[in-house]
Amino acid sequence: MLQLKNVNKQFADQVVLGNVDWHVRPTDRVGLCGENGAGKTTLLRLLAGQSEVEAGKVQLARGTTVGYLPQEGLEHTGRDLFTEVRSALAELLSVESELQSLENKISRETMQADLERYSELQEIFRQRGGYTMQADIGRVLKGLGFAEDDWTRPCEHFSGGWQMRIALAKLLLQKPNLLLLDEPTNHLDLPARDWLEGYLAAYPHAVILVSHDRFFLDQVVTRIVEIWHAKLTDYPGNYSRYLMAREERVSALREAKARQDEEIARTEAFINKFRFNANKAALVQSRVKQLEKVERIQLPPERKKIGFSFPAPPKGGKLSVRLEKVSHGYGDLAVLDDVSLAVERGERIALVGANGAGKSTMMRLLAGVEEPREGIREEGYNMVMAYFAQDQARTLDPQLSVLEQITRAAPFDMVPQVRNLLGAFLFHGDDVHKRVSVLSGGERNRLALAILLLRPANLLLLDEPTNHLDIASKEVLLQALKGYKGTLVFVSHDRYFVDALANRVVEVAARRATSYLGNYEDFLLSKSGEGDLSHSTLRVEKIHTEDSTQNGKTGRLVSHAERKTARRQEKKRQKELAGVESRIEALETEIAELTVKMQDPAMAIDHARLGKLIDQHAELQAELDGCMETWEALQELAASGDLP
Repeated sequence: MLQLKNVNKQFADQVVLGNVDWHVRPTDRVGLCGENGAGKTTLLRLLAGQSEVEAGKVQLARGTTVGYLPQEGLEHTGRDLFTEVRSALAELLSVESELQSLENKISRETMQADLERYSELQEIFRQRGGYTMQADIGRVLKGLGFAEDDWTRPCEHFSGGWQMRIALAKLLLQKPNLLLLDEPTNHLDLPARDWLEGYLAAYPHAVILVSHDRFFLDQVVTRIVEIWHAKLTDYPGNYSRYLMAREERVSALREAKARQDEEIARTEAFINKFRFNANKAALVQSRVKQLEKVERIQLPPERKKIGFSFPAPPKGGKLSVRLEKVSHGYGDLAVLDDVSLAVERGERIALVGANGAGKSTMMRLLAGVEEPREGIREEGYNMVMAYFAQDQARTLDPQLSVLEQITRAAPFDMVPQVRNLLGAFLFHGDDVHKRVSVLSGGERNRLALAILLLRPANLLLLDEPTNHLDIASKEVLLQALKGYKGTLVFVSHDRYFVDALANRVVEVAARRATSYLGNYEDFLLSKSGEGDLSHSTLRVEKIHTEDSTQNGKTGRLVSHAERKTARRQEKKRQKELAGVESRIEALETEIAELTVKMQDPAMAIDHARLGKLIDQHAELQAELDGCMETWEALQELAASGDLP
């Protein structure tokens, strides 16, 4: 249905597509992949007819209809939501209008020609889904997250993200033969993404899409096309299969290139050796021509494994933060009602729910940014929090460069990781010297997230940290968070990210919060009735009450001798704990004093002395890490109940 023949496309001196031949079958579901700037959006615009090729042809089969959803820039005004979406079915509405006109005419006088035309139109209307049109519109709007109360709202009252949902709804209802989607999940929450996955997986026509959502690609596409070096390479299967197949292909190319390089080197050595030997002139010329004909193998770019690890979090208590019977809202709008949630050390909690349900409100309450109207917020012992809000970029200084901003915010021992971290979040080369004032909204968010990740904290609150990140950057963040030793509460609309990270899901809906053990997959199973992981309430009894009850039971069950032994063990543990805490305090003081010395400008020219200080710093830090592990083991021993 679609074919590219010898297509060339370039911007200025940059070739985006070079002599490309490609075809798409009528039911293909294709995912476009490639580095940022490789030309994915350019290719979609070419297929949509919004851009012209320099050479070659883009051929569509006769009767092909094309629908294109860009990343941004669409706005709908002047009509209510339902009327605007309904307007996408212009041909069907025209048939409906003609049917109504004929009905009026036939009611006054019956003409055979009118009856025949009416019968013909009725069949067309039925085949095109006219009689289910209203229900289809409602189904799509509901699937994309619009409530029935929204249907009569003027379109101009919806924000940019919802404007893109309106455009997507119109496209899906039109059911074009070729559906082109550029980042369709950017503005969708998890329920809407789940619905769209199912819709596209069953779509009867061709779909070509760009997405940075790995799970979405795995569920929807049956073919991946990689754009690299102005060429298109096809891989059958979904994104996970593509990663494996690509690695196999690159390995084979690497071996072939090594053999080719060896052959070229031998040929060049022969040419250089006999270049001035008249008896070998014919042979030399033959080898020169042979060399000119060789098509050099080019390898796709190596995907750098950028590693990032969090600074060690400060030690804290069993409880990180707790909300108790909290109710909250804004003006007359009630957002949360009688919600209780206890976040304990080591948990990885994902807040999920539809947009507007109250996830961000709950994050602000947990962070202490807002005080609840009713109820209490309690922090655990030695809780050190880092909070990433959706508007975190507002905290940046517009006059600083990217590198200056992150270096200024980084702790001393994290400065060496600054460049790696910037690379992980798509700031390469000269990008690090851009002023914050010229960065796009997405770039500012990425920089704000990178800065936050450098700060030592034992509780991370991240509100949509995966926004504006490509798949590679999400993977860097995911691996770093997997290795994070503290407690995590996060909101993300990336299903793969949530599944890989969460060990507990809290659904925020209908002003309540319901907890489910496990990741998002487990949450869906519980919701469908196939799992038994739901906890309908999140109320947590006070820890000291639980402890005293447990101690009372223990006192009744153990003998006098056992209690005596337990008291001796507890005394010994308390003594060890006091000693460890004293040593930790001394080490932290020494390290702080040493850090001040290392930051002295005079050290910049006294390399020998600086080297000794660095070695000393490393030794003290290693000893401190060991003491902290011992301290944590003693605390966990007491918390486990093995000691009273």
